[in-house]
Amino acid sequence: MEHNFSPTTYYSTIGSHEPALNVSSGDTVVTATIDAGGWHANGEFIGPRGNPQTGPIYVEGAEPGDTLKVKFEKIWPNRPHGFCSRRIAPHVLEPGDPNMVDLSERLTFRLDFENSTATVEGGPSSLSDLTVPIQPMLGCFGVAPARGQAISTATSGPYGGNMDYKGFAPGVTAYLPVFVEGALFHLGDGHAWQADGEILGTGIEISMDVTLTLEVIKGKEIGWPRGENDDYIFTAGNARPLDQATQHASSEMLRWLQTDYGLDSEEANFLLGMHVEYDVGNIFDPAFTMVCKLPKSVLPK
Repeated sequence: MEHNFSPTTYYSTIGSHEPALNVSSGDTVVTATIDAGGWHANGEFIGPRGNPQTGPIYVEGAEPGDTLKVKFEKIWPNRPHGFCSRRIAPHVLEPGDPNMVDLSERLTFRLDFENSTATVEGGPSSLSDLTVPIQPMLGCFGVAPARGQAISTATSGPYGGNMDYKGFAPGVTAYLPVFVEGALFHLGDGHAWQADGEILGTGIEISMDVTLTLEVIKGKEIGWPRGENDDYIFTAGNARPLDQATQHASSEMLRWLQTDYGLDSEEANFLLGMHVEYDVGNIFDPAFTMVCKLPKSVLPK
């Protein structure tokens, strides 16, 4: 079944909020998000600021110990302008770096949907022709964490959250551990473009039209967010410091190789060591994200 869902309430935490929509496993949801600053596609500020989330969506049959499968079929900007910060996070630079300056003014980007590009407008002359391709993704999404927690959309954890990984793009399937009845799926923080790490603290922030399919995988327990596209499987570890995030992502990949691909521990270790690729998600916010990837071409058939 397909649900056309127009949200009226948004949350700046991911948690066990009152469900805004109930769906069955396998249903498709057509919906929209507002941007990270709380602005709607129509230009109205409806807040709250700080990665406001659409949802939560209650998925019938989801219980702790299950996995929620999320197929992102469409993620696309629904207005022709977005904004981006100009200041790199101080902790990304060396202590005392003279480039650690206060550039609080944001840059505005005008989107050209015909050519699928975004271009700076009204910025410094040296940046006036800066153009990037539109590469939409969702920076923040997840399921309600355990024990009734409601966790700020500024950070991330095993439940998902503000991972800001540009690989969570249209066509990708994400997998999330379920901690509460109904899973309570949230989504938001759309970016028309973002470089690795989101080191400016933003991508090109914009509201999005999103179509996704939600499916419960009963009895399948995972520890951290997973994903796959046509070419890769990947796992996301969210923690700080970055080495701990790397540990979570790497161990989760080893578990995946053993439970789903029939490898023993020694085989999984060797395959991962020979072919692993690492991507950096968010290194701006309280928890960092490291993504551990393996090409599907090297996996057992």
